[in-house]
Amino acid sequence: MCEGQTEETVAREVIAPYLQCADVFVTRSILTTKRPAGGTSCKGGLSTWGKLATEIRLLLRDSSITTLTTLLDYYGLPSDTPGMATRPPGSPYDRVTHVERAMGQAIGDPRFLPHLVLHEIEAWVILGHEALGELTGDAALAHAAQAIVTDAQGAELVNDGADTAPSKRLLRLYPRYRKTSDGPLVIAEIGIDAIRKGCPHADAWFTAVNTGLTKQRR
Repeated sequence: MCEGQTEETVAREVIAPYLQCADVFVTRSILTTKRPAGGTSCKGGLSTWGKLATEIRLLLRDSSITTLTTLLDYYGLPSDTPGMATRPPGSPYDRVTHVERAMGQAIGDPRFLPHLVLHEIEAWVILGHEALGELTGDAALAHAAQAIVTDAQGAELVNDGADTAPSKRLLRLYPRYRKTSDGPLVIAEIGIDAIRKGCPHADAWFTAVNTGLTKQRR
């Protein structure tokens, strides 16, 4: 389940081919945020846990699903999401893992593997600072993005403040940044292996996906 168009593109163009090498077939769904009685449903974005939980449970009705996982940003996650109000002190890794665990317990289906991108998918974009510079033809932008990652001691540790989240920093550095096209292009260029190397939380997710699928195949 993808939060929006950007995540769906990354899932389709980057994650699905990567997992296909392990004989994993990936289908994608963009979160439906509104279901009007007689009109077209609205896609993308998060507002409440209740709506998200409804979408998760609807997808889990499909018995052909082996694992249902998510590509959602930790930054901006609804405050009523399980675990958000009881996050422990400590590192962002401890806090996001706590929320993911609480989400899984709330749904109560062993096929559900919650995953929140720490802190948002633009963390993967700034990790690819060289590709970002090549895409934009702006070497200064590449150096600035690299400095952000270095100062934070990791792309996933670039914080989630309203003015300092990865996407906000990117827009200040490059106002023409297009989330739905530039982001996936950079992520595709650097590849999943580089993301796993530079983003421990993402790496743990891919490991969990592969481990869970292996167990279910036995």
